[in-house]
Amino acid sequence: MKGKVAIITGASSGIGLATAFELAGRGASVVMAARSIEKLNEYKDAVEKLGGGVLIVKTDVSVEEECRNLIQKTIETFGRIDILVNNAGISMRAAFEHLDLVVMKKLMDTNFWGTVYCTKYALPYLLESKGSVVGVSSIAGFAPLPGRTGYSASKSAMHGFLQTLRVETLKKGLHVMIIAPGFTASNIRKTALVADGTQQGDTPRAEEKMMTAEEVACHLADGMLDRKKTIILTRKGKLTAFMYKLFPTFTEKQIFKHMSKEPDSPF
Repeated sequence: MKGKVAIITGASSGIGLATAFELAGRGASVVMAARSIEKLNEYKDAVEKLGGGVLIVKTDVSVEEECRNLIQKTIETFGRIDILVNNAGISMRAAFEHLDLVVMKKLMDTNFWGTVYCTKYALPYLLESKGSVVGVSSIAGFAPLPGRTGYSASKSAMHGFLQTLRVETLKKGLHVMIIAPGFTASNIRKTALVADGTQQGDTPRAEEKMMTAEEVACHLADGMLDRKKTIILTRKGKLTAFMYKLFPTFTEKQIFKHMSKEPDSPF
């Protein structure tokens, strides 16, 4: 990846931050985007020490103009874009029956529209470089997860958008990849929204038993080099997606049974 320029949204923590370190370590120049410029500044020097150039841009991907600014700043600084990793996202945990609809809107604005906005403004440069667009998704984009209606909807919408973009640009050399990490030890569950739109705080899941963000970042980077279309990590994730495609009714029952065993489950 030496000489490549990669934009990573949601780069202040979790998978986004790990991806910044991973791609910089492989020689890429990295553009780190997130809502918190303070957090980005905390890691800028450490990423830069790996050898590539680093640019940090305060960006709320749910705001179209901020996504446009992110792309403009990247071009002004590096003159090209080879990789766009649409990683910024928020989750939720509540039954739809009790959900404030503002939660659904926030998830769609960030997870879906954030991907659309960034991809739209980066696309001319990615087509020029025959680069890669990556959507960091979830098994929730392949199978329904109860208590995550907004999350599943936003990731399914992301899939439809990216898959169609892949077909539209089939003869233009653009690489489009969707990666579904499964449950990963990251900040996303602590910031997940509950029914009234507030953050849940402590995660109900055992983070120490999950795949690390660094492992996900390594798989993501390897997938781009191999120009893979879809990556589903973890055996449980692969099995769930496979079973839901073949035996949807049976799999829905198993998913409900599994998710209802979460501590403080809404079911």
